[in-house]
This record gives sequence, structure tokens and C-alpha cells, in this order.
Amino acid sequence: MIKLSGVTKSFGALDVLRGIDLELLRGDSMVLIGGSGSGKSLLLKTMIGLMRPDAGTVEIEGKDARRLRGAERRAFDDRFGMLFQYGGLFDGMTVWQNIAFKQLQSGAISEAQARELAADKLAIVNLGPEVGDLYPAELSGGMQKRVGLARAIATNPEVLFLDEPTAGLDPIMCNIIYDMILKSVRELGATSFVITSDMTGAQRISNKMAMLHEGRITWQGATSELQDAEDPEVKRFLQAKSGRSGDLAA
Repeated sequence: MIKLSGVTKSFGALDVLRGIDLELLRGDSMVLIGGSGSGKSLLLKTMIGLMRPDAGTVEIEGKDARRLRGAERRAFDDRFGMLFQYGGLFDGMTVWQNIAFKQLQSGAISEAQARELAADKLAIVNLGPEVGDLYPAELSGGMQKRVGLARAIATNPEVLFLDEPTAGLDPIMCNIIYDMILKSVRELGATSFVITSDMTGAQRISNKMAMLHEGRITWQGATSELQDAEDPEVKRFLQAKSGRSGDLAA
């Protein structure tokens, strides 16, 4: 569905992405791993068009994303959902307004329909309809993540992008969020691309993984092959995570 070829992105003298080659196939559940500050979030934003690459191409089903304009671009945007690392909820809007934001902005649905849509999506992430009338500041961190996921799936997307969906959450809430992701992907039949540093969770929700190091994809393959990967950066990353969180295979 999405193919990156030779994608680069720099900020002044700082080269962050240095020639990214990556393919996301229909039906994939891919997790991107890498050290802090390696450019994972930037790569994701480049994939969905929030950032333009300096060089290289991002192809969406064979079409150069930089050439998509107007209705064609909006048609693609409607096909993906995004959960930002820190939730990205609008503080001045209620939960139901946040979830139905895209549809309300386009005038596609009425307020009553938006409330109904929000209640349906809240149910998927195991939250009651009464949460819809709350504001983000009234929610716990775990609830904000679940509302962010509800917004991401509000358009029944074909592709789901999730940036550190469990960052800052306790282990119990992390498991809940991963269950919600698996449930959402399964019910939508969606392709997913997830950034996470939680290796136990990463292996639960993916069938493919890729390693980003110093601006390049140094390894990619089946999740089942990760533990046996010969790439030195993958080995160092796994060893570091294992040292902090125990046996990765548990």
C-alpha cells in the first residue's frame, strides 16, 4: 500500500532520514523500532504527508504522494487513521467532538450523528457513552490514549498509524491498549504501522518489524525472525531492552 524509496529529510545540517527504503503491504501489521531520537516519528509523519521529504518518493498504491492534490489527496486521508504519541486531543473540545472531528469539519454528519458515532467507537475501546461529554483534561492518561484510538478508527480506516500508543502507561494499561489495537485492526481488517519501544507489546501486535538506526532501515523482516536477526543494531537494541525488562520472549 505504501512504499518509501530513498526518502531523506534534513533540518539544516542535521540529517535525520538518510535514504529510507520501506514497504508496507496490504494486511501487514508492522512495528518500527529504534533508539530515542532516531527519527521514527518523523518517518511516520513523512509517510502520511504531514512532512514532505527532501528527496526520494512516498508512493501510495503506486502513486507519488507528493502529486496528490485536492479531492484525490482527501480521498487518501480518509483512508487512514492516526494516533499521535501524546494523544493529540483538542483540549477545548469534548470527547465526542474529538472523535468525530474529521466528519464534523467536513460537514458529513450532524451533531446527533457525531454523538452516535463517538459512542460506537468508545464502545470498541471499552469506554461508555457518558465519557463523550467529558473534556480531555478530565481523563486519565490511559483513557486519553483510548479516546485517541477511538478517533483514529472513527473513519473505519484501511491503514492505522500509531505513534508510541502506550508511552507513559503502566503495564496493565499497556496490555489493555494492545488488546484494543488488536481488536480494532481485526474488526476493521486494517493495515497497521506502529512505533513502540515496548518489545513485548511489539511482538504481540505485529507480523513484521523494521529497525531504524542513524536515519536508515538497517533490518526488516518477519517478527518471528527478530530474535535471530544478525543485524548488530537489532542485537544491541534487544539486549538493552532485555536488560531493563527481562526476557523478551515471555
